[in-house]
Amino acid sequence: MAGPLTDIRVIDLSRVMAGPWCTQLLADLGAEVIKIERREIGDDTRQWGPPWLKDTDGNETREAAYYLSANRGKQSLTLDIGTDEGRQIVRDLAAASDVFIENFKVGDLADKGLGYDDLAAINPGIIYCSITGFGQTGPRATQAGYDYLIQGMAGLMSITGVADGDPGAGPQRVGLAVSDLTTGMYSTIGILAALNHREKTGEGQHIDMALLDTQVGWLANQAQNYFTSGSPPVRTGAWHPNVAPYQPFKTSDGHVIIAIGNDGQFRRFCKYVDQEELADDARFQTNSDRVQNRGALADIMQGHIEKRASHHWMEELPKIAVPCGPINTMDQVFAEPQVVAREMKAELAHPLAGTMAVVANPLKFSKTQIEYDKAPPTLGQHTDAVLSRILGLSGEEIARLRKSEII
Repeated sequence: MAGPLTDIRVIDLSRVMAGPWCTQLLADLGAEVIKIERREIGDDTRQWGPPWLKDTDGNETREAAYYLSANRGKQSLTLDIGTDEGRQIVRDLAAASDVFIENFKVGDLADKGLGYDDLAAINPGIIYCSITGFGQTGPRATQAGYDYLIQGMAGLMSITGVADGDPGAGPQRVGLAVSDLTTGMYSTIGILAALNHREKTGEGQHIDMALLDTQVGWLANQAQNYFTSGSPPVRTGAWHPNVAPYQPFKTSDGHVIIAIGNDGQFRRFCKYVDQEELADDARFQTNSDRVQNRGALADIMQGHIEKRASHHWMEELPKIAVPCGPINTMDQVFAEPQVVAREMKAELAHPLAGTMAVVANPLKFSKTQIEYDKAPPTLGQHTDAVLSRILGLSGEEIARLRKSEII
């Protein structure tokens, strides 16, 4: 079975994470993605190591894990777009493509004759997606935006970290580049919607994506908490601001997370630990009561949970439909039987390493499939093939472009 986007061609002038994450998702769905990179340097993240991928002899390559995480399924073409010929090659490729993605500073590509208006003039159906820190408009539009900066500016760090007054209090960043990743995902959604619009009307369009917009839009229930109460949410550390008990607890040999989301689950937990009276205690009868008295409840529960090992709670509580799980390290994640069963680790053939592991795409289709047929490309791996197959350039023309340092 082919992927659902097998007839879509994408020209990718993005680098680092947000744009490449978007184009990797499109490649997983079957789109042909041509990644245009700078000669000799390539995507910035190619240098973001260690760790580095090892070749078949166990020696380190210069393929950084960070780069490898967001670039499978693509073809790499090296090109100097600072030259007239390089820019013309981009235009020619865009004329034969469906989607164009870039994350240059506002106005940079327009100055090179590669803005949306320029490409739409030669391909009215092109879907042109621009990804920047702050978008194409507004007082910060021309400024560079990075994930860490956006996490702070968009309020995420104000609700992430140890609560004021507790040891280690203070804001913390999330351990992944979530602003980049979610912007890549939202960009994918926008591109798919624009393709559907084009299917109906024949019209392409420009999609303006900003990391700040995405992170603000991703505040979800915490933003709604603020709109509803008028009080800005604060850091709550390990516990949930709207649900209790919903937090980690110390066991005799580690920690487990118990996530009780309704009164029935709480009553079943109380019965299991022979404390049925807790479910009738006025302080704990409803979730609202438990949220108001979470500290007292957590202390009572802790006294019971710490008497047994983690595996006991993880095995027994799900039997009574009370959610409980571990806090896994990365090696434990990929040994977790459910993760293994869902095939969330994939293996790709790689020209240097032989094979390499990647995190699989979580989408599961009944009629189509995710494509895992291309490892993240080495720099310029497909330059000749792309220019020959799509633009019809001869071997002599390609050799001239290489000698002229265009490719």
